[in-house]
Amino acid sequence: MGETLLDVKGLTCPLPVLKANKTLRGLPAGARLTVLATDPASVADFRAFCKETGHQLVSFGEQAGAYRFVIRKREDPPA
Repeated sequence: MGETLLDVKGLTCPLPVLKANKTLRGLPAGARLTVLATDPASVADFRAFCKETGHQLVSFGEQAGAYRFVIRKREDPPA
């Protein structure tokens, strides 16, 4: 699976999560999305977003004043 990068640095709540959700909708199940954000609220927001939607927060880190989230899109539910 490829990895997609979404740079939402400079945006504040709720825009980082909204843009990530829109991007994830266009990706296949199991794809990874790396999100770069600067809003401190995004730490709690992305954890809650993944818990509510079933996506997996694979990793989280902070470097050079930016937060880096790697999210794996959930598998599609069985038909």
